[in-house]
Amino acid sequence: MYDTHQLRAAFARSLSAMYGREVPAYTTLVDTSTAVNADYVAAHPDTAERLGRIDRVTAERHGAIRVGTARELARVAQIFAALGMEPVGFYDLRGDEATSLPIVSTAFRPTTPEALAINPFRVFTSVLVTDDRRYFDAALQAELDAFLAGRELFGDDVVALAARAEAEGGLPDADAEEFLRAATACFELTAEPVDRAWYTQLAAISGVAADIGGVPRTHINHLTPRVLDIDDLYARMSAQGIVMIDEIQGPPAWEGPDVLLRQTSFKALAERRRFREPDGSVADGTLSVRFGEVEQRGIALTPAGRDLYDRMIAEVDARAAGVSPEQKDAVKKDVWRAHLPASESALAQAGLAWFSYQAASVRPGGEPPSDLVSLVAGGWLVATPIVYEDFLPRSAAGIFASNLDSAGSRDVSRAGSHRDEDWLAAAMGRTVHDPMALYAAQRQASLDAAASALGIEIRHTAAGER
Repeated sequence: MYDTHQLRAAFARSLSAMYGREVPAYTTLVDTSTAVNADYVAAHPDTAERLGRIDRVTAERHGAIRVGTARELARVAQIFAALGMEPVGFYDLRGDEATSLPIVSTAFRPTTPEALAINPFRVFTSVLVTDDRRYFDAALQAELDAFLAGRELFGDDVVALAARAEAEGGLPDADAEEFLRAATACFELTAEPVDRAWYTQLAAISGVAADIGGVPRTHINHLTPRVLDIDDLYARMSAQGIVMIDEIQGPPAWEGPDVLLRQTSFKALAERRRFREPDGSVADGTLSVRFGEVEQRGIALTPAGRDLYDRMIAEVDARAAGVSPEQKDAVKKDVWRAHLPASESALAQAGLAWFSYQAASVRPGGEPPSDLVSLVAGGWLVATPIVYEDFLPRSAAGIFASNLDSAGSRDVSRAGSHRDEDWLAAAMGRTVHDPMALYAAQRQASLDAAASALGIEIRHTAAGER
């Protein structure tokens, strides 16, 4: 019997093996990440595992897929539900920025600390917004919708097995192996020919639209290992002749706490594909849409912390317009030093980041105080940062855009169509979790347990309140 967590771990391994066969540079990325992590632990034995045990970090992956319709989204949500992965967060990657893409997204992942500790596999899942008039006029939308309605990405057999696995908390060995085989096959790169004229028409609008709606099957767009030093990884990959995108997305490397998420990738590689020409013939060609991403995760920020982060990024944008990536990184560091507390304790006291709390194994004598700050300062409680388990829409859009051949085109004079968390939930028939609520619940559960262990009530201001 494979239980839910075993299915998730096995699927992550199966998908990683398949992607490594299809994109050999991904295997190089994983091997280099493993070496970076081992060297980092050796150099920083006391702090390397502050944000996760090395066995978890080394096994950790996130993937990205793209679907075209609400029905396709609902069916892949069923597959992920079999793996204990629920939709968390709503990300709108559209807008007026240079990285604007015609998609909205959610992330399927485990939602409890216990499940994340077993295997934290995540899949960032995007769905095409075909009725957004900034990208698609009415005639093209009708043609695109008809194309998408005529394909089946996730067959009835694999969806039925997934529903059974969700209901029963796992599958017997033979059924589990068939489910894993069929589910992995859903994300393999198809050998079916791509209609060149149709793909080219969509690619002129958006390479992402073409990658979703211009092909007969979906595929894994990228897989992402986690590293403890992304700057070292970037340098090592470049030294091996792997072409990386221009910058590391997200916060800078600085002397203070790592927060949220830093991401980068190697450039999308030209892959051999077969094309159907207008005259009906089939010819060989290439497409460059898949890449290998890597991430470095930091501390989750509270709503107040996210507000500060957004203001800091806006300041970076204003001060670093038109400069080189190296100069922009220097500006980021200046902004971080000016605004973000330089220690974990200061982040916690300012209500800017999420922490969990445990009663100390060795406690001071006497009666414990009742307020949280004094309990931590006096050695009664130990604060542990909560790892950021989610994504940054700007960083995701930036990496997607950095791996496209062109920026595409859109009519910014037109209004975009409405999409939000409620639309996603209705499309899937599932609750879309608020990531902030998940972090807050983890923090509160730890405080309740700590208060019980100390036999007191703990007074505190909720993290994020100012």
